[in-house]
Amino acid sequence: MWQPQQYRQVVRASAWYDLIVTAAFATPWSFAALHGLLATLSQHWNLPGDLPAFEPLHVLMANLLGSIVCVWAVLRIRDPQQRFGRYDAAGRLLFATWQAYALMNGASSLLIGFLVMELAWAIAQFWPVRE
Repeated sequence: MWQPQQYRQVVRASAWYDLIVTAAFATPWSFAALHGLLATLSQHWNLPGDLPAFEPLHVLMANLLGSIVCVWAVLRIRDPQQRFGRYDAAGRLLFATWQAYALMNGASSLLIGFLVMELAWAIAQFWPVRE
């Protein structure tokens, strides 16, 4: 069971994780660099699954994801409320569901690392807090 102050630290830490991992998704230029890096890693490690080239609409969706996640992360860094942690945990379960769906449909195995982290942060933020 988390103490309230510990839980605030978990919410803030999960927000920093999101900001660091997602910032490169926020612009077309940073996303292009990230996509190139991920494609190189996938090839270097000979991972199963597809990491396709992105068309402009795909890039737009990645940029929208990156933008909103970064804004949400900054809110939780500045004000790590328990309520925000619970909402974030629910969002992470949704993200994990869609990541698992993508993996089952041939997406790159690089997603597994992101999926594991989503589930870990969801569990940490759903963990009971002492009142």
